[in-house]
Amino acid sequence: MGEGQGLSMLAQAKLGEAISLPKPRQKSSMSVEESIARRRSVREFDPAPLDLRAISQLLWSAQGVTSDRGFRAAPSAGRAYPLELYVACAEGLFHYRPREHSVVKVLSADVRAALTRQGRCDVFVAQAPVSLIFAAVYERTTNYYGERGERYVHLDVGHAAENVHLQGEALELGSCAVGAFDDAGVARVLGLPKEQKPLYVIPVGRPLGR
Repeated sequence: MGEGQGLSMLAQAKLGEAISLPKPRQKSSMSVEESIARRRSVREFDPAPLDLRAISQLLWSAQGVTSDRGFRAAPSAGRAYPLELYVACAEGLFHYRPREHSVVKVLSADVRAALTRQGRCDVFVAQAPVSLIFAAVYERTTNYYGERGERYVHLDVGHAAENVHLQGEALELGSCAVGAFDDAGVARVLGLPKEQKPLYVIPVGRPLGR
């Protein structure tokens, strides 16, 4: 699947339509040690789009299913898996389905600029070709662990986000952790269900000048 073909599938998809993602790879030429050593926050991005294989790999690293028993790429307290993951790009807004390793188109509009205006995210969120947005349904964890479950949800998103940062390095992509935003604004821009609370935004792209 070529870059243009994959992105064309996203652009042409109808609202509610599921798009199967390329199978993620489990080996690369960069070791995890090198990825850790290289990781730095990037705030200036080449606007060139990412191909669907790169998007697939980033989503899988965050929440992809990695075993027949349903375990995922990042640990989750009690296997509650409270996180919901979205990807915003020029082709629209898409919701990741880990079990099927697919995305569902939820908005046709490019919401990246709106995230910076209405959601008060940093301006480079609009400049990066892709932004991953983590939201959480706290009740999936707190129904089992009570009030302490809120802490576990925050640990969960930290685990998943670090996977994204390290996977980005392995793909020679830059990323940045963004936690300063208006929660209600981001939820409104994305049209999140009431029970989903936005926690973390990660713009990803080729570092400018690299």
